[in-house]
Amino acid sequence: MDLLGILIATLVAGVGSVWLAALLLRLAARQRRLLADRRYLLSFAAGALLATAFVHLLPEAFESGMNPALLFGVLLAGLVLFFLLDKVELWHHGHEHADHGHAHGQDHHHGHHHHHHGGKGGSWAVLAGDSVHCFGDGIVIASAFAVSPALGAVAALAVLAHEVPHHIGDLVVLDGGTGTPRVAVLKLTLAGMVTALGGLVGWWLLERLQAWLPYFLVVASSSFVYVALADLIPQLQTRLTKRQTAAQVSWLVAGIAIVAVVGTLAHHGHDHGHGDHDGHGHDGVTQPHDHAGEHAHDHAPAAPAFK
Repeated sequence: MDLLGILIATLVAGVGSVWLAALLLRLAARQRRLLADRRYLLSFAAGALLATAFVHLLPEAFESGMNPALLFGVLLAGLVLFFLLDKVELWHHGHEHADHGHAHGQDHHHGHHHHHHGGKGGSWAVLAGDSVHCFGDGIVIASAFAVSPALGAVAALAVLAHEVPHHIGDLVVLDGGTGTPRVAVLKLTLAGMVTALGGLVGWWLLERLQAWLPYFLVVASSSFVYVALADLIPQLQTRLTKRQTAAQVSWLVAGIAIVAVVGTLAHHGHDHGHGDHDGHGHDGVTQPHDHAGEHAHDHAPAAPAFK
């Protein structure tokens, strides 16, 4: 597995999303424009996440030859897990709200919530939550890289897309806590760098647990599906004009299309680059994959399980 590629992709997703969010904040001359831009970013991110899960990650997992009922069970368990993590964070922050004596707005995602309130306590809560979330993103990207660099790049693109709109809110919180936009960007950049740490841990685990790769892919898919359906899309369910609704749907479709096209082109280029060496897999990743599938299917030895 390409450790350098994983580190580059995780840094682009983790740090790049912070810098892109900061750029969008700077370019937004009015709050109304920022909210509109963020709404379209959420649409694009939802499409990218769903496409990555259903077009790339899940098909790769099911091609392993493992029992589909078992993999669907893992997918369901993953969705329930992320739902429970959301509940835990709601309960935790509910107690914080009671202690502070006032309610705060929230922008939650992927197992934790961003409560947009000022002050050092709120700022450090955002940074801690972001760090944990970025660590998980790194493991997801590493899982995709275990299949191929092409799929890893697609996963990194999906992570980047859904982190940008959330980092916009994070920067607003941190700016209120520090009073200095540069300090806010620096702090969130450090949290984004934890994505690379997650990628490193994911690489280390998958090097030793390659037979578990289909399960990692399914859990990663459940993460993307949960974020898209439980977090991003509900934020889009507001009454809009026909023109705004059309734009929103267009951004959603664009997210799906770009991930599908990028994934197809990347896989096509990767296949041409490896040619006859595909049967050996990507740094040995396909060997346990074929071993897992040989009991269920009678494939020819030269046919790789993962493309």
